[in-house]
This record gives sequence, structure tokens and C-alpha cells, in this order.
Amino acid sequence: MTTPLRSGSMGIDRTDDKDDDSGRAGRRNQKGRGGRAHPDDRPVYVIGAGPAGLSVAAALRERGVRAVVLERSGAVGASWRGHYDRLRLHTTRRLSALPGLPMPQSFGRWVRRDDVVRYLEKYAEVHELEVVTGVEVTRIEPAPTDERRPGRPGWLLHATGGRRLTGRAVVVATGYNHTPRLPDWPGLDTYAGEVVHAGAYRDPGPYAGKDVLVVGVGNTGAEIAVDLAEGKKAGKRGAAGEGAAARVRIAVRTPPHIVRRSTLGWPAQRTAVLVRRLPVRVVDGLAAALARVAVPDLTAHGLPRPRAGLYTRARQGAIPVQDVGFVRAVRRGAVEPVTAVDSFDGDEVVLADGTRIRPDAVIAATGYTRGLEAFLGHLDVLDEQGRPVSRGRRSPKRAPGLYFTGFTNPISGMLREMALDAPKIARALARD
Repeated sequence: MTTPLRSGSMGIDRTDDKDDDSGRAGRRNQKGRGGRAHPDDRPVYVIGAGPAGLSVAAALRERGVRAVVLERSGAVGASWRGHYDRLRLHTTRRLSALPGLPMPQSFGRWVRRDDVVRYLEKYAEVHELEVVTGVEVTRIEPAPTDERRPGRPGWLLHATGGRRLTGRAVVVATGYNHTPRLPDWPGLDTYAGEVVHAGAYRDPGPYAGKDVLVVGVGNTGAEIAVDLAEGKKAGKRGAAGEGAAARVRIAVRTPPHIVRRSTLGWPAQRTAVLVRRLPVRVVDGLAAALARVAVPDLTAHGLPRPRAGLYTRARQGAIPVQDVGFVRAVRRGAVEPVTAVDSFDGDEVVLADGTRIRPDAVIAATGYTRGLEAFLGHLDVLDEQGRPVSRGRRSPKRAPGLYFTGFTNPISGMLREMALDAPKIARALARD
């Protein structure tokens, strides 16, 4: 399954003057399926060919607005291709599809990583999207005033190869998990052992028979820990199989909320959709009551129930852990919770309680940053944590025509949020 990648029609592959020719090129393809042409023939540039960028491009095309997707890697869905082999969506197939194309029933309820990639490839193909790979945007700034378009200055994009691209608007969809974040632990630069970010983890093979410390107990850290404990060929009911690590510990700074992915066939995501608009304290109370019934207390295993409520934590950015074998692994001792990493010292890892351990490898599931400062920091459209100040259908007041999507991680599901954002952004752009 191959995604059609288009470049010649854009005028961005020129090597003579490196200037954009998107105005002339846009007139050759400015009608969407509805046959409506927009008076401003410059394209909308969408940065990032993941689910957020592809869904916005498809929604714009449906409204007759030409969208060109710029992707720095060599294919759509690059971040999904780099995830670990075990990964399945924690959101259901039905609630994870993008506008205009359901996910095939054959994918099952919990879609595998490889099937997500296949779906994104098919999505770009079905919607006939203009996707140009190998182009990284390095800076965005207001376009110079054009007398032919009074009141519509647009945006100038600086990209690899000296390219200068002018668009009537820009949608930034580079992803919530963009740049791996590794804490600046004392002694890390002189640590004698192996340390890798979770973004580089693929399968338990390289760690067979080793002592491994996973740092971070979000969904990624919990699932990697289980993967290491079970090995390539898991035994009955998650027992260690071929290629399992000899010992797996997981460093925990703040105990997470843990929820069952589904209970009696009812997925946790549907509950999250139903309660998302309720007051925080109400959702916190409901979640606490459900956890007492559905999730065993792991306090005796070093993982007490969190003090702050589930929705309170989620609003702060700490999404609950979906249980895909983690609870069972902790209860049987296959995954051992320990306190947070404090520092590194020679070949030892020093934990917050003073314990010193010597794992063969450390896998840091310590999250990502948005990575927007490098090309957007000068526009004053980011908050102190590097997140867009406005998202979805609203542009920042200081930057009309600049949109952001895919930068939230709600309890109701990131893919669902992207699917909801896409038509809203398309409507806003069409009105402009």
C-alpha cells in the first residue's frame, strides 16, 4: 500500500532560485470534491503527515481549499512507525477513525501499530492528499505584504534546501510526542551503564536475561515493563516466556491512576467521553469508586493508590494508565515498582529512597516535548511549557491564520480529538 507523494505540482522542488511558486501551482488544483474554488489560490500548508495533519488536509480538500502536507520524514505516520512492536491503540477502532474513512473491522477492537500505519497510508490515498516528504520546516513568519492580496498577508515558511513557501494559512500538526525528553539527572553524563529513551525501544529481544530499570509509569513505561517481563513469546496468562528480561523494575515518582481498558465489554474510552464535560470533582469521585471495585490495591507491592483524583491529574497532563497486563505483572512480582531515580553514580543508579541498584540497562519512559520553539518561538504563540496558546479552530490573536491541532491528550482519546478538530479548522479556514 503506497501513499501518493506529490512534489512537482507544488513548485517547491525548484533548485534555481529556491522561491515558492505555489501561487501558479495552486491554480491547477484549487477545487475540492465539492467543486468550489477559493479566491485565494495560495495553498494552506499543513506541517506533519500524522493523523492530525492528514485529517485536516482531507477536511480542507472537501471544502475546496487546497492543502499541501509537508512531512520531514520519508512517509506518512512516521511517529507510529517508530513505536514499539507490542503497541496497540488504547482507544477503540470505532472511536479512533479519522473523518471520511472508517477503520476496517478486520483490525479488531484494539488496533495494532502496523495497522494504524496501513490505515494512515490508505487515508492519504483515498482522499488524494498532496503529501510531500523529506521537507522540514525550520521557521515560520508572516509573509511580506502583497499588493495583490490586501489584508491577506499569509505566511512564509522556510524549509530544508533553502525553500521559501508562501501559504494563505498554516496548520501545525507536528505531534504531541515530538522530541524525546531525557531528564538532566546528576551523574548521567558519566554513567557507565546503558541508558536509552523509550522512543528507541522496539522489543524485548536485546534485553533477554538482563536486569532492566524502566523509568516512568505512564502508559508507555507500564507497557514496556510488561513487554520485558513477558518476553517475545509470553507464557500462559502473561508468565515469562522466551527472551524475557531476568528482572524488571519500574521507577515511580507519582503513583498513577490505573483503569481497565474495558470492563464487561464496555471500553474505558466510552466512559471518558460521557464524563468529560462533567465537573472535575464529580469525575474524580466516580473514578475513585470504580477503581476500588475494578482495580486491585497494589500498595503492598509498592504502588499505592494516588491521592489526587483521576480527572484532576488528567487536567494536569497525567493520563491514567490503561491496564494491558501491568496489574497482573506487578502482583506476581514480574515487574517491581521502586522509587524515582534521583541520580547516577558510576555504574549505579541512586533512587529517591537512597537505594543503589546496578541494572544492565535503563529505559527512560520520561515523555516528550512538543519541539515547537525552534521554528515558532519568535511568534509569541507558545506558553511557558512550549504548548500552543490556542488550539483547534482558533488561531492565536497575535497570529491569525496559524492553527494548531494534535496538541492535547484528553481522557476521551487523542485520535478522537484530532478527528473532531479537523472539520472545525477547515470551516474556520474556509470562512477566512
